[in-house]
Amino acid sequence: MRKFTIPALLLLSALSGCTTQRSVSSSEYYPGGTTVRTGDNLLYHGELSEFDVLGIDPGTEITEQEIAAAASDKKERLRLRKGEPLLLIQSGAMIPEQEMIERMEKYFPVSVFSGVPSQGNKADASYAKALRLAAAKAGIDRILVYWGMLETETRDLATKNVSWVPIVGSVIPDQTQVIRIRLKVALVDVKSGQWEIFLPNVYEDTANTASLDRKISGQQQFSQVKSKVYQAAVESILARYVK
Repeated sequence: MRKFTIPALLLLSALSGCTTQRSVSSSEYYPGGTTVRTGDNLLYHGELSEFDVLGIDPGTEITEQEIAAAASDKKERLRLRKGEPLLLIQSGAMIPEQEMIERMEKYFPVSVFSGVPSQGNKADASYAKALRLAAAKAGIDRILVYWGMLETETRDLATKNVSWVPIVGSVIPDQTQVIRIRLKVALVDVKSGQWEIFLPNVYEDTANTASLDRKISGQQQFSQVKSKVYQAAVESILARYVK
């Protein structure tokens, strides 16, 4: 019978795997490719749609003339100036995450607003006007909304079958976990409703974990990737919009 050492086992291909997606606003990180677990966060009620934020009602009939008029209307490129106030919204969250607020506040005085959708997630163009009115009353000219998607993939290593004794088996890496976070950012002009959407750089990280410390190491991995993504988002915003 052929024998394998533990190092050799770690190099074997994954035996099985699973991939999940969920909003970064939905709940804390759960290891092992678990389900969304949104029920654990009673404040989470879904995401804002682009229609909510941009003031577009998909249920309204639109004429070719309206499209032509919008296309012919020359618009200046959206800009931001350091030191000018900004209304910051994280889709799906009552308030944006503190790390994102702190990174943005290095350059802009930030006011925050709820990103929890209204009317049971139904797209409503009036919601965008309400956001713009709220910003206008606060003396704010720009609204920045961001969406975050967490993607995780887990693959069992061959060491998943190692179980000489419970303690030994729990400290041997038996899963490979890949974490990837994607952000989508929308900038909206309060006065005109003009908008622009872009995607900052995507970051991911791969780590081998053992059952004994999987949740702790997974949470650390998640936090590190999220920190990189938020930093990249702020850098992209500055490079794209600040004169």
